[in-house]
Amino acid sequence: MTGPGAVPTVPNPAPAPAGRLARTRRGSGGGSVVGPGSWIPSWDLITTKQLELRKRRGLMVAVFLLTLGLPVLVLGLRLAFHVFDPRSYGPAGSPSVFAALCNPMADFGFIIAATLGASAGTTDLAAGVFRHLVITGRSRISLYLARIPAGLSIVLPLVAVAFAMVCLVTAYEGTPQATSVSYNGLTVPLGLKQHGLELQLLKHPKEVDMALGAGPASAQAGIKFIDRNMPTIYRDYVADVPTVLNPAMNEMVKIGLWIELEVTIGFMVGLGLGSLTGQRTVATILMIVLEIIVTPILARVAIPYFLNGQRLIVGVAMDQLRPAGLAGSLGSGGGRVLFGGRGVLMIPPMPTWAMVSVIVGWIVGWSILGAWRMATRDA
Repeated sequence: MTGPGAVPTVPNPAPAPAGRLARTRRGSGGGSVVGPGSWIPSWDLITTKQLELRKRRGLMVAVFLLTLGLPVLVLGLRLAFHVFDPRSYGPAGSPSVFAALCNPMADFGFIIAATLGASAGTTDLAAGVFRHLVITGRSRISLYLARIPAGLSIVLPLVAVAFAMVCLVTAYEGTPQATSVSYNGLTVPLGLKQHGLELQLLKHPKEVDMALGAGPASAQAGIKFIDRNMPTIYRDYVADVPTVLNPAMNEMVKIGLWIELEVTIGFMVGLGLGSLTGQRTVATILMIVLEIIVTPILARVAIPYFLNGQRLIVGVAMDQLRPAGLAGSLGSGGGRVLFGGRGVLMIPPMPTWAMVSVIVGWIVGWSILGAWRMATRDA
């Protein structure tokens, strides 16, 4: 409308596409806020998924028992026995107890994290609300991604508390730091390099031949035995050190991070497998079989013409990455020193890049499979 007294009119803006309205909205400050159609999960969605998991009382009881129950029971009994009868029972903490607790904590942590992940991947299907969530326009990818921080925020802190408990008891209620190691009846100082260990053994060749050799003990036979088997003797000596030496602070940190990585892998693979199959029980059983049957066999028996196939199992890669403070208690293997660790594999170790690729591939691959199945599943 024109004229001297006319009021100017402003044309209405073109309507925005429906997809844009579904994905973003404007906040009071003008910034974009995650909307229901965005693939990025919102904080409210993450907390909602966490609450759904925490409401499963039986599952939460199993998580608490398998993460906190073992160290609390073992260390509690050892502390009580030592308090009431210190002459018969030694201190609660020791290097052997530390390794004996951390290794099953990693195994149980993997299994319970996989169970939690499988439950998180099927909770909407089991409750019959998946169709209603899809109808609201919420992104299916965000529904899947929200389960990752929701589940990990439950299991990772519990594992951290359990491991901190073991570390505190080992450090403050353990035996004094050892200065020597008993190797086949021979008392040898700690901290020796291969040359220093050889010089130490050459001082007592007759005792070495008596402890390690065959036939009647003699100094000449002991010297020959040391020269012939020194690399093997030093490898066994290094493997025995973690069993008598309290782990240092940096070694405890490495072990704790390794256990947390083991638990994270279990949750991510369980989540992807549960979403892919839609069956919590099937996914849980498959993960248990992988951890306690398949992985130990493939990590210790080299199958002809299938060595590279064995290396594709994530448990084999994690065994090679196992820190030295835990590897010694399981026996020396063919793994080399890597990132502060020494593998316990009885098969030839894989290259560093291959080990890292296997671990990352399992996490990313199963996440992609789980998200893809949730995005294409019929509502």
